[in-house]
Amino acid sequence: MTADQIRQVILDILERIAPDEDLSDLDDARPFREQMELDSMDFLDIVMELRKMYRIQIPEEDYPHLNTMAGTVEYLTPLLKDVAVSA
Repeated sequence: MTADQIRQVILDILERIAPDEDLSDLDDARPFREQMELDSMDFLDIVMELRKMYRIQIPEEDYPHLNTMAGTVEYLTPLLKDVAVSA
């Protein structure tokens, strides 16, 4: 998967978790929680969706890497580089 494809996967997950949020002007460099109404359970839902969809384990100590869209994409790129995009 490319970085753009990973970003789209994360956007799709965020749309399911927070359907009332406007993600069109999401700033990739700002923390999700500054831009959206996400609580800790919503964040865990993101991690669980990634585990379910791509069978990747994200250790709790790595959660700070997932604070922003840019950090999330950077963290996931090596983990998902060999994964085909699901239709």
